[in-house]
Amino acid sequence: MSNWLLFHGEKSGYDVDIEVDRRSPGRPYGKAVSRKYWRLQIQGPNAWPIIEKLQGGTVEQVKFFRMGKLTIDGTEVSTLRHGMAGAPGLELWGPYEDAERIRNAILEAGREFGLEPVGSRAYSSNTLESGWIPSPLPAVYSSEAERAYREWLPVDSYEATNALAGSFVSDNIEDYYLNPWELGYGSFVKFDHDFIGRDALEKIDPATQRRKVTLAWNAEDLGKVMTSLLDVEGPGNQFFNLPNANYGSSNFDSVIDANGKIVGASLFTGYSANERRGLSLATVDPDVEIGTELRVLWGEDPNTEKTSANPHTQAEVRVVVSPVPYSVTARNEYHGGWRSANA
Repeated sequence: MSNWLLFHGEKSGYDVDIEVDRRSPGRPYGKAVSRKYWRLQIQGPNAWPIIEKLQGGTVEQVKFFRMGKLTIDGTEVSTLRHGMAGAPGLELWGPYEDAERIRNAILEAGREFGLEPVGSRAYSSNTLESGWIPSPLPAVYSSEAERAYREWLPVDSYEATNALAGSFVSDNIEDYYLNPWELGYGSFVKFDHDFIGRDALEKIDPATQRRKVTLAWNAEDLGKVMTSLLDVEGPGNQFFNLPNANYGSSNFDSVIDANGKIVGASLFTGYSANERRGLSLATVDPDVEIGTELRVLWGEDPNTEKTSANPHTQAEVRVVVSPVPYSVTARNEYHGGWRSANA
C-alpha cells in the first residue's frame, strides 16, 4: 500500500508531499537505523490502567480507530485506539530518539499489572482472533494498466519479493487475487466517488462472492502435524510455527469439502493461546454454512520447484467453519462494522 501511494503521489500530478518511514531492524546489531518514528502498542485486559498511570489521570476511551494524544514521561505522543480481539488498548508513536526512554517508562508503569514486552511475532497473532487478514496478494501482476507501476517498483519492494506459499497451486496469478467481499470489506465499497478499479468492482455480484470466515482446526489432526517433526522415518509435515504458522508472504492453502472440491482458501494460520486452538482466517464459497466440517490441505505441492520449501508431506486437517471474529468478546463489543455481530 505504501508503494502504491508513493507511485501515484510521484506520477499522477497531485500536489502532495509524501514522507516514507522505511523499516529498520528492531535489534540493529550495529546496522544503521534510519527510522524517524518509533511505534509501540499497549494491549490487553489491563491496558487501560497502565495507560492512565502513564498519563497520570483519566484517559477517555475514544471510539475504535480514532486518534489522539497521550503524555508519557513528559513527552506528548500520538495514539490510535485499538481493540485487538476485543481488549482495550492504544498504538503509540513518536520521534525515534525518544523510543528507548518511552519504552522503559511503559514497562515500569506496567510492571504491577503484569505487562510483558513481546515482539512482532506475537503482535500479528491477534489477527486470528479479531479477523483481519493482513497479507493478501497485491493484485498488480497481470493487468496491462499496472505495467507502469510494476516497472517503477524497486527490486527490493514488497511486491517484488513477495513469496506465495501453500497447497493451492494455479498457473493463473489472478486465481490468487481477492476482492473486497472475499476479504470481508464489502460494506466499505461505495460508488459515490471515482477511484481506481471502480469499473471492475461495479461488475461484481456481491451475493456470489466467497466470504471471510474463521476455520477452527481439529486438535487431534493439528497435534499429528506438530509431532510429525519427530518422525525419524520420514520428512514429516510442513512445520507449524508458533504462534504464526505462515511461511510465505501470502499463504494460500486449499480448503476442501467432503467431495474433494476446493471451496475456499485458508490465508492466515496460527495458534491462539487465548482460545487454546489452532485457527486460520479463510474465504469460502457463499453456500458454505457456519458449523460445516471441511479440510485444509497443509503443506506445499509435492512437485513444487520452490527452493525455499523444506522436504515434507502434505496433511489434511479437519476444520470447522466458524464466525469471524472468532473471539466472542470481539464479535459482541466491537463497534458496528465488518467485525461486529450487529453488522
